Amino acid sequence: MNLNRLAATVVALTMAEQAQAQISGHEYEGTVAPIREGEQPLIPLDTEDPIYNAWRRPLPSFEGQREGREPGLVDPQRFYGQGYMQLPTFLHQPLTITPEDLAAGNVDVAIMGAFTDMGTGARGAARGPNAVRNSSIYLGYGARQPDMHVMVDPLQDITVVDYGTAPNDMLSTERTIHAVRSFVRQAAGVQHEDGRHVIPFIVGGDHSQMHPNVAAMTDVYGIGKVAVVHFDAHYNAGKYGLGHLINHGMPVYRLIEEGLVEGKNFIQVALRGYCPDESACEWMRANEFRYHTMAELEHRGRDAVMKVVISQANDSPDYMSISFDIDMFDPAFVPGTGTPEPSGLMPREIFPIIRQLCAEANVIGFEIVELAPLMDPTHVSASNANRTIRECLTGVAMRKMGITEPDDKSPLTVSHGRAIE
Repeated sequence: MNLNRLAATVVALTMAEQAQAQISGHEYEGTVAPIREGEQPLIPLDTEDPIYNAWRRPLPSFEGQREGREPGLVDPQRFYGQGYMQLPTFLHQPLTITPEDLAAGNVDVAIMGAFTDMGTGARGAARGPNAVRNSSIYLGYGARQPDMHVMVDPLQDITVVDYGTAPNDMLSTERTIHAVRSFVRQAAGVQHEDGRHVIPFIVGGDHSQMHPNVAAMTDVYGIGKVAVVHFDAHYNAGKYGLGHLINHGMPVYRLIEEGLVEGKNFIQVALRGYCPDESACEWMRANEFRYHTMAELEHRGRDAVMKVVISQANDSPDYMSISFDIDMFDPAFVPGTGTPEPSGLMPREIFPIIRQLCAEANVIGFEIVELAPLMDPTHVSASNANRTIRECLTGVAMRKMGITEPDDKSPLTVSHGRAIE
């Protein structure tokens, strides 16, 4: 390439053109490297396509992103069509920084990270939030992508944002939980003109954070007015923890002891493994817990038990928070967790449960915890965590749209519409 020719081409641009060219990254284009006469690409480009150059055009959200900006949503993409190569946010959604952003954006769901992992004997759950942020492989191109079962696309039918990550003292669970509670309450406390509150979706982190997450819900909605549906291999109501009053096996006990949630409003699903023991089961019965073990699911059948769970959730207070431990899955599908328990549920069993529960009950908070991605080089654990969040979002969107029939499915999904020979 002739350097004099390159310089002449750049100088020929007006100052405004040069400024725009530098922003868009094409100041060296033009006649710098022309196609020789008689040549053309193997497949000619359609220069009449209205988005022919859209890929290098900065999006409006990146104009004026400086101190003093108006509250609202910030698109993490700088240029059109970056897809999975953009700055990672949960589900490639816009970023919000303050409660004022949540209010101005009329946000339905604020997904946030909380990366404490000091409460477990197996470190690594701190990496869970960013593993989920990076697990959205094919989202972000602007095309509608509905949940095929119900043909509802939560990323278009409701407003979902990334609210960042809560503060964390990496050496103290006891100090961190107070900061997490405040952070979650910020989002949950935002109320829109129609009376809706923002719904926090917290991605962990270990299960210690169930305490601050649920406590934040009671701060907003009232003590004793929040029910919890707890999906987990373990009951997490331990009383003792080497002198500590909180770890990932104790949040349920703390919530009950502090009077924030009544035992009768705690519903546990798919407990298995080696806890609770007899005395722990007696404690749960004394506090009127409604628990459903894998033994019960195997004996009565998943559908029958989940029908009871849905009924119990709707028979609880008006507000419901979901706590989902990733070890709910069988470790064949989610090996990336610190406390795997064999003989769990499969993704195709869990996803409709979560979607249906979020569609039929008034969910005001959701958490997914205990994802330890470094324990899973296949990345399937983060993928299934991502999908669990999307199924819950689909249910929330269905409820907002008035689609609350039990296990509602689109007629386009269940049949091709022709007689089966």
